[in-house]
Amino acid sequence: MKYPPIVARYPHFLHGGDYNPDQWRHMKHIWAEDMRLAGEARCNAFSIGIFAWSALEPAEGQYDFAWLDEIMDLLHEHGCVAVLATPSAARPAWMSQRYPEVLRVTEDRRRILHSGRHNHCYTSPVYREKVRQINTLLAERYKEHPALAVWHLSNEYNGACHCPLCQAAFRDWLRDRYKTLDALNMAWWTGFWSHTFTDWSQIESPGPLGERSVHGLTLDWKRFVTEQTLDFMQAEMEPLQRLTPQVPCTTNMMGLYDGLNYYRLAEGLDVASWDNYPLWRGDEQDGRLAADIAMVHDINRCLKDGRPFMLMESSPSATNWQAVASLRRRGGLLLYSLQAVARGSDSLHYFQYR
Repeated sequence: MKYPPIVARYPHFLHGGDYNPDQWRHMKHIWAEDMRLAGEARCNAFSIGIFAWSALEPAEGQYDFAWLDEIMDLLHEHGCVAVLATPSAARPAWMSQRYPEVLRVTEDRRRILHSGRHNHCYTSPVYREKVRQINTLLAERYKEHPALAVWHLSNEYNGACHCPLCQAAFRDWLRDRYKTLDALNMAWWTGFWSHTFTDWSQIESPGPLGERSVHGLTLDWKRFVTEQTLDFMQAEMEPLQRLTPQVPCTTNMMGLYDGLNYYRLAEGLDVASWDNYPLWRGDEQDGRLAADIAMVHDINRCLKDGRPFMLMESSPSATNWQAVASLRRRGGLLLYSLQAVARGSDSLHYFQYR
């Protein structure tokens, strides 16, 4: 079987990585050297804008696209294309301060402080509107730019919010699924231990302070989290697909992560992609690890009915978060990169470039 290239107007294998020039945008002399080295390394595609919201919108309604304009132009001048990300994976501090409802509530019902990443509420109307605004501006600004090749939606969607908005959305989802409380109680077998629900308002997501023994509740909560994440992702995509229908959309998934049903999530994507960070040990266990990675490549090939996928992130050297930050053996990067190609990847991207 043969498939068209991921980027129709750029019929090449995509080779590059996550590039975060916004982090050193006050030292622009580095950018020219970045591009020179890209040519030396034969890189032709870069994921940009990931986690860049505070650089794009430093204060509410005040935007700075000048640095991104320069980077997009630089990429085009050097024969490279952009996998341009939406910045929703990490919101700016001003948003957390002014709109606390966007802060995720953990399963023990505590609202987090501004911190980390991937910690927003997928249900929040405020967060959805802010994401729609910034995504619309990105699509409007770069829809005709010759460097724009792929939309990179957020980054590694994961986690769940247990706030009142999400609880209400969960109950609405359950009503749509079961229609009646009698049907829900029968499906969940809530007569056991007198767990029968007599009003929809009694149902809450599972957590350490609440219900964890009704397996039907736990399973349906996980199903709901997938559906709510998919719904949020589709809301993110709406302005992108409307303004740039010719540009494919993807999001980077995380191997065998069981917090989301990736088969369901992939239904909304044009291209599947995933992040591969194997922890090589240098002993007999590496053979099993290589086989496990091959399986995940195969899964990602299956997510879009056999179409090629994208390897969106991989590590050319040591990482700072693995238990053992080991360097790659000589030839190791080439070996496990070609494994991805052999299994159907039409890209090799590293985290990160520079």
